[in-house]
Amino acid sequence: MKWSEERVERLRVLWRKGLSTAEIGRELGVSKNSVVGKVNRTKDLKQRPSPIVGRVKGRTAARAKPARPQRIGDPVELGPQMCRWPFGDPGDADFHFCGKQAAPGKPYCLPHCELAYVIRSR
Repeated sequence: MKWSEERVERLRVLWRKGLSTAEIGRELGVSKNSVVGKVNRTKDLKQRPSPIVGRVKGRTAARAKPARPQRIGDPVELGPQMCRWPFGDPGDADFHFCGKQAAPGKPYCLPHCELAYVIRSR
């Protein structure tokens, strides 16, 4: 797939609006991986933290990570309004969930919602 100057300019506009890579890909008719690759090669676009690990190209994201709370191991121990953000590998003995107060209507507390969701300004 060739990136025309018009398509690159549309990518810039959509990226600066805060659309996700998947949304931009649908708009431009390309895969989200194609969008990520082009953004990485386009020097004037600021990279975003990964929604998966909170990192940008190996560096810690600008957002501060929430403090690690007390250990809550089994999801059964979580109440209905407790943050379900996982820490560690589920197979490890120290795997646990955040357990703080969840944001209304969300499975995570506010700091973890900021890491999990792309919030677009209108």
